[in-house]
Amino acid sequence: MIGAVELGLIYGVMALGVFLTFRVLNFPDLTVDGSFTTGAATAAMAILAGWNPVLATLAGFVTGFLAGVVTGLLHTKGKIDGLLAGILTMIALWSVNLRIMDGANVPLLRQTTAFTPMREAGILGTEASVAILAAAVALLGLVVVWFLTTNLGLSIRATGDNGPMISSFGVSTDFTKTLTLALSNGLVGMCGALVAQYQGFADISMGVGLILVGLASVILGQAILGQRRLFFAVFAVIVGAVLYRLIIFAALEVGLNPNDMKAITAILVVIALLVPRWRTMGGRFGRTPTTPVAANERALAGTGTAVDTDPESADAAATGSKET
Repeated sequence: MIGAVELGLIYGVMALGVFLTFRVLNFPDLTVDGSFTTGAATAAMAILAGWNPVLATLAGFVTGFLAGVVTGLLHTKGKIDGLLAGILTMIALWSVNLRIMDGANVPLLRQTTAFTPMREAGILGTEASVAILAAAVALLGLVVVWFLTTNLGLSIRATGDNGPMISSFGVSTDFTKTLTLALSNGLVGMCGALVAQYQGFADISMGVGLILVGLASVILGQAILGQRRLFFAVFAVIVGAVLYRLIIFAALEVGLNPNDMKAITAILVVIALLVPRWRTMGGRFGRTPTTPVAANERALAGTGTAVDTDPESADAAATGSKET
């Protein structure tokens, strides 16, 4: 269970990236399936080349950032639909990742990684490592909150809410979209670099279906903590990533087939999307319909005055008063 929490906190970095595009920019970006593996492949090869693990992780961020730039340029300058632009970049990254790793798999079991100090100290897999990872991811979450409250961050949020309006104020939405996609995939690439070091290998298929994991983290977390305030909206996705990993852990513990995990993830996303709507519908159907007639009757209910709300009776009364 501790391992699931650790992995969930690491995937919280990826969830923050998905949050920037899915919630802030309102952009369905599928690039993350490829940029995650790109970050993992870059970090793995850099570590094998003797790089410091911290620099290798930053290199994963940079390559993910560049992948996001490509998607942004295809969408803004090439006028390609956002969904299709992400798919095109994701497909191209499959070949790029194979080129980077010069194969389908790169092992890191005997290499010094970012988690080697904790492993040698004997705290990896304990509450201490969970606390360290939680503090690191929380710090990154605070950086995201701070960035989104700057003038540039407000421009990005306004681009997602109402692009034409913010354009009328002289803000380049092409720039804000490209930058957000780049930062998002940079975080995803950095997460891939960390996951590769944590698991001890980088694999060409490790990013397949990752967008579904990111959406599950964002939706589950915000269904619990809400998203009315920016602070809670950002940290909710980290909580969602941990919760998702715990759900998968529980599903495996009860004996479910590991091959069914993708289907379980899809079901979780569907439930998280439908529950708020069911609540809204239940509240709407449970209320007494408010009509002018009903409001009039409730307003005069305590006066003892009878109110005739029948249109024909009202017309007859009006006619009688005229004849009088």
